[in-house]
Amino acid sequence: MISVVIPVKDGGEDLVCCLKAIAGQRIDEEVEVVVVDSGSSDGSTERARGLGARVHEITPQSFNHGATRNLGAELASGHVLVFTTQDAYAADDQWLATLVTSLRTNERIAGVYGRQLPHDDATPPERYFLDFLYGPEASVQTISDPTELTFERTLFSNVNAAIPKAVWSDHRFDDDLIMSEDQAWSRRMLLDGWEIAYEPRAVVRHSHTYTVAGAFRRFFDSGVSAERSYMSAEAQSRAAIRLAARRYALGEVAWLWRTGQRRWIPYAAIYEVAKFGGLQLGVRHHRVPRSLKRHLSALPAYWDRELDAGS
Repeated sequence: MISVVIPVKDGGEDLVCCLKAIAGQRIDEEVEVVVVDSGSSDGSTERARGLGARVHEITPQSFNHGATRNLGAELASGHVLVFTTQDAYAADDQWLATLVTSLRTNERIAGVYGRQLPHDDATPPERYFLDFLYGPEASVQTISDPTELTFERTLFSNVNAAIPKAVWSDHRFDDDLIMSEDQAWSRRMLLDGWEIAYEPRAVVRHSHTYTVAGAFRRFFDSGVSAERSYMSAEAQSRAAIRLAARRYALGEVAWLWRTGQRRWIPYAAIYEVAKFGGLQLGVRHHRVPRSLKRHLSALPAYWDRELDAGS
C-alpha cells in the first residue's frame, strides 16, 4: 500500500483538485490518503472525508511542518509514504507510479522527489524559480563531505516526494524547525551515505503568488533553518549560496529579456532583493531579538512557542 500524507488548513478548491488527481492515478497498488487538518474552517475536513481520505484533526497551534508530517506518517498504513500539499495536484495519471519507481530500483535511495510546474496564473519570477530548481533532467544527489553542502545538493521537497516507511521510521523529520524539514532530512540522509533521487517525470502543478513582503518572510524562515538544511559552517558552503544567488539573478534577467517579458525586470529586481535580504537576515537570526522575529516571519506562531519556551 502507498500512503499519501497531506497537511491541510483551509484547502478549499485546491484541496479538491489535489484529492481528485490522486483518486485518478493509474497504479496497481492500493492507495490511501491521510489528511492532517490543523483547524480548517472552510469545510476542508468534510470535503476530504467525502473524497475518501482519512482525516485526523489537530489544533492550529500544534501545527509544525516536520511534526505534522511525522504524525501523518505514523497514522499511515502504507509501506511507501508519499508527501504532498493541499495546493499541489498531479499533472497526469502516471504521477504516483512514476514517483515511487526509483525507490524499487536502488535500495540506497532514501527518498525521491519530483518536478513542480507552475499553475497557469503564476508570475514570471515564480515560473523562473520553479524551473531553476526543478528542471527536466533526472539526477541522483550524493555527498561525501560536509563542505559539499549546498541548497541545490540537498534539495528535496515534501510538495512532491516519496520515502519508504521503513526509512522514515529510522529517520523522522525534525520537529523543531520553522520550515525546510524536507531539506534538513535530505541533508542528514546524504551525510549518512544515502542517495536522493530527482525524478522529473513525476510532475505536480504547484506555485505561489507571494507579495514582496511575503517573499521576504518566507525566505527569512528559510534562512532560519539553513544551518540544518543546506548550509554548513564551512566557508565553501556560504560562498556557494552567494554564487548561486548571483547566477540565479543574472539568469532570471536574461530569461525575462529573452522571452519578451522585459517589463517584469524592475519588479523581479525588487522581489529578488527582498528574498535575498530575508534569507541573509534569517541566516543571522541569532542576532535578532526573538520578539522581532515574530514580525519578520511567515509563521509567527512558531516564535510564540519559542518565546514561551524561553520565558
